[in-house]
Amino acid sequence: MATILQYKCPCCDGKIEFDSSLQQMKCPFCETTFDVSTLQDYDEILNQQAPQEEMHWDTDAGSEWGQNEYMGVFACTSCGGELMTNETTAATSCPFCGNPVVLTGRLSGDLKPDFVIPFKLDKEAAKAALKAHISSKKLVPKLFRSDSHLDEIKGVYVPFWLFDADADANIEYRATRIRAWSDTRYNYTETSHFALLRAGSISFDRVPVDGSSKMADDLMESIEPFDFSQAVPFQSAYLSGFLADRYDVTAEDSVARANERVKRSTEEAFARTATGYSSVTAKNSNISLSNGKAKYALYPVWLLQTSWQGNNYLFAMNGQTGKMVGDLPMDKGAYWRWWALWAAILGALAFGALLLLRLLEII
Repeated sequence: MATILQYKCPCCDGKIEFDSSLQQMKCPFCETTFDVSTLQDYDEILNQQAPQEEMHWDTDAGSEWGQNEYMGVFACTSCGGELMTNETTAATSCPFCGNPVVLTGRLSGDLKPDFVIPFKLDKEAAKAALKAHISSKKLVPKLFRSDSHLDEIKGVYVPFWLFDADADANIEYRATRIRAWSDTRYNYTETSHFALLRAGSISFDRVPVDGSSKMADDLMESIEPFDFSQAVPFQSAYLSGFLADRYDVTAEDSVARANERVKRSTEEAFARTATGYSSVTAKNSNISLSNGKAKYALYPVWLLQTSWQGNNYLFAMNGQTGKMVGDLPMDKGAYWRWWALWAAILGALAFGALLLLRLLEII
């Protein structure tokens, strides 16, 4: 039975064919040409790479979380008032007397976190950080700075899965090198395309993945990094005075996001070894993990919510480092004035450059 073999252009993925006039392989889309021997060597190297990704983890930590959890009712030991909490609440405060309450039974046994990073910054520091964050944004409406209301601020210990693993990778990159020059009539740009192959091993320690469905993953990733050197073995005393949730996204359900982060970090790390190019982009990657394990930790986060003109804005601050992120309204008038200013500056520069060229031609 005949086998149909097609070569794809390493630059644009178009189907390339042999050009008899050039005696080379040529892509009809980007017009890149290749020696036949080069493509054969390239194909052989690709075929030597691992056939498929293997990214598995040992995720036994916290595996005995029950499937029959329910809303719990607890009596405050200070005033006797009854507290009703959902199944993931591990620390809160009494709504009647305000005293902190830690539900130790929900963080015991196999549900007990391995580590906790205690809060380093208090509520006042979070308020000051929010004010500084808003003040630093030039396109925020002036009225928002004065009229927005801080409706809620709370310190929350957010559950995180921390993944350790060793990664072996084979990665193919698409790279370009751009050369530009001019003569008296034209400006020229030459773009050269390259296929790069990188292979090696890299170890990852404590890749964090948010274990709470209440927290947006991108929001939690935006306030990273946390300094794990300040982590301590878990003690429930650290939770007093703060809110805390236990995980409701299991380690097994967090593996896909851990793999995504490991893959992206590996590609970026290997790409940094490819120097001297205008751009380097991962095209194909093959990653195999070994010694993958997950630990369970609680990380400190301040959540602040403001309101303005009927809209709510949520901010998150790293309770250890003070890094603040969140959405802000934009002053559209200021935005367009800013663009107009830059357009005028760029236009003036372009006009000056053109005038200089004309003067050089006259001379």
